[in-house]
Amino acid sequence: LSLCLCGKKNAMQAFSAAAFLTVLTSSQGILTALSQTGGGYRYDYATIPFFAELLKLAVSAFLLWKEKNSSTGSRITIEWKTARLYPIPSIIYLIHNNVQFVTLTYVDTSTYQIMGNLKIVTTGILFRTFLKRKLSRIQWMAIILLTIGATTSQIKGCGEKNCNSLFSAPIQGYLLGILSAFLSALAGVYTEFLMKKDNDSLYWQNFQLYMFGVLFNFLRLWIESGWEKIQHLLDGYDLMTWLVIANLGCTGLLVSWIMKSIQPPCQCF
Repeated sequence: LSLCLCGKKNAMQAFSAAAFLTVLTSSQGILTALSQTGGGYRYDYATIPFFAELLKLAVSAFLLWKEKNSSTGSRITIEWKTARLYPIPSIIYLIHNNVQFVTLTYVDTSTYQIMGNLKIVTTGILFRTFLKRKLSRIQWMAIILLTIGATTSQIKGCGEKNCNSLFSAPIQGYLLGILSAFLSALAGVYTEFLMKKDNDSLYWQNFQLYMFGVLFNFLRLWIESGWEKIQHLLDGYDLMTWLVIANLGCTGLLVSWIMKSIQPPCQCF
């Protein structure tokens, strides 16, 4: 989390949100690895993003209903030129969520977490490129050092049992990890652009975003295996699987709140 000068209340909100988000993202890879059996998944991992999007949609719909019936009400804009922008991040997140599960079949949890830090690098670059955010010299130095640190941490010493490869994990795992970091950053930057584009209710914006997320994930399952897959969505599920879904759902909701509520100088990359 980048340190900055901002209002005391906003700073406390930013710190609390960042601390909770750190716990969620840190446990994401661990929970996913624990849900595996024999290095694979007993369940269809393509169903996880579907149920996570469904959870986020249900929570957003409830909060939107509650907000509309409050004294303040909700600001809702229904325009095609705005609504047509929401499928884009939904498609990116669809690809990203599935890439995450495949990545964890090639690398261990610690390597996954280290590569996850590369999303800070890609986010910083995309912020500068597309949103024209200026980064300080210290921030650029941090990006460079983070990249170097993530790379060198994966170089394997020849004292280890297998010296045939320079790196400690298969190259496929690293390529998928880099792809995951790029997709996460791209979706995050685009979503923040949508959130800050107007003053609509956060819950209405989330409702639109997750509605398309549910739709695209459902279509992906249906196209892949037809109605037979839809009838057996919960095959192989256990408590750990539901914890993975809850983790993904809470992470998405918290990130959207950060993008909408915390002022840019107080945000992390």
